[in-house]
Amino acid sequence: MAFKEKSFSACTSVLVGKKASIDGSIMIARNEDAKTAWPKHFKVYPHVEHNNKQLFISPDNGFSMELPQTSGRYTATPEWTNEYGIFAEDGFNEYGVAMSATESAYANERVLGVDPLISTGIGEEAMITVTLPYIHSAREGVKYLGQIVEEKGASESNGILFADQSEAWYMEIATGHHWVAQRIPDDSYAVVANQLAIQEIDFTDKNNFLHSTGIVDFVSINKLNPATDSFNFRKIFGTQDLSDEIYSTPRVWYGQKYLNPEIIQGPMSEELPFIRKANRLISREDVEFILGSHFQGTEYDPIGQGLTDLKHKFRPISLAKTQESHILQIRPSLPTEIAGIQWLAMGVTAQSLFVPFYATINDTPESYKKGEATYSADSAYWKYKLLGILVDSNYLEFGPKLKAMQKEVRIELNRRVHEIDKLLQEDINLTPENKVEFITKKSNENAFYAIKKVEELTAQLITEATAFSPLDFKTDANL
Repeated sequence: MAFKEKSFSACTSVLVGKKASIDGSIMIARNEDAKTAWPKHFKVYPHVEHNNKQLFISPDNGFSMELPQTSGRYTATPEWTNEYGIFAEDGFNEYGVAMSATESAYANERVLGVDPLISTGIGEEAMITVTLPYIHSAREGVKYLGQIVEEKGASESNGILFADQSEAWYMEIATGHHWVAQRIPDDSYAVVANQLAIQEIDFTDKNNFLHSTGIVDFVSINKLNPATDSFNFRKIFGTQDLSDEIYSTPRVWYGQKYLNPEIIQGPMSEELPFIRKANRLISREDVEFILGSHFQGTEYDPIGQGLTDLKHKFRPISLAKTQESHILQIRPSLPTEIAGIQWLAMGVTAQSLFVPFYATINDTPESYKKGEATYSADSAYWKYKLLGILVDSNYLEFGPKLKAMQKEVRIELNRRVHEIDKLLQEDINLTPENKVEFITKKSNENAFYAIKKVEELTAQLITEATAFSPLDFKTDANL
């Protein structure tokens, strides 16, 4: 057993219920943040029928478990190397279930002293791999992973996002064996940033809350609840310290400020609610903005006009350590085979493009399966990172050009999604196999188009950057 020290390499998540969104979509989304140069790949893992049960052994910490013989097809964004673990992170399975894992969180010393984290328990790197291929609904996903935690233990405190065509769930693993999960109300949203976020638990409401076996007795017997008349998971299991107020709560504050500007709250408040109802219907573009945000319009924007101390006081949502960002969108009004879209942005969210890949694809572009620790021009991850590095070098000059390109591409990709949806619903002669091929072809074309625009802007910025050399000299024409 081991207690993992608090680290500040982490993520930001957004969840949106179907009645809270502008088009009836359910959305679960997250920035995956770890290192400034650590490529992600995008893959499709095929449906497999094994003759025997398979044994999974984590290359990270030795966590192991038997897996079912039937493994459903699923998409994922694994690391370029599995030396430190797989970290498959996010995707859809063939049953229409979306999963994103994980939002790193931290439990307090009081609860960890009673139920410590397990060094060989399940951690972030294994969660998608051992869960997503085997679940048929979001609710089943929570129960399936919860059982693993109770039987095998957890090596980390984490938040996990699940969704299907009916509902979205947010699950939090706090200690070695205890967890809770809350269904996101259809008319609400949540923004989460590296804290245990779930608050009041209604143990009588089985439709909207799930939890580990014996959690009430665990808290009662060990006298862990600071309240006498409620069960607030965040207050019992979570942390409330200065690092939270600098690193975590400001991101939740900004997401809520964007969707509820009429509500006055402080960025360092420890009382920000987990669930909110926005003052308008939420679009996918709103979620994109939040994931790519860095306190725009406030004195805390690191590339804004505020005082130096304030510009770097809080950790922004989008930052250089983002490896990829995803929005897993499910449109309940559409047929299952075209309902899910995995919007994927490689590299730094604020400087990237969300490309739509339909959930039923059977392959991804070659450039999305390439890229190692050192830059290579054939990798989608590195193509997006290169553009961001160029923009960083002359942000005032190049930033507006990036924004103009992002707007142009967003419009075109939205148009393409509408066109693909229409074609798939109108062509009744497409066989299931032909549909998958068509969806894969069109999704990959979306990626090729976005990369082409990235390469065009990259070439333009490289050319223009030649004029910014400190070795340049303006010659007097009369000399």
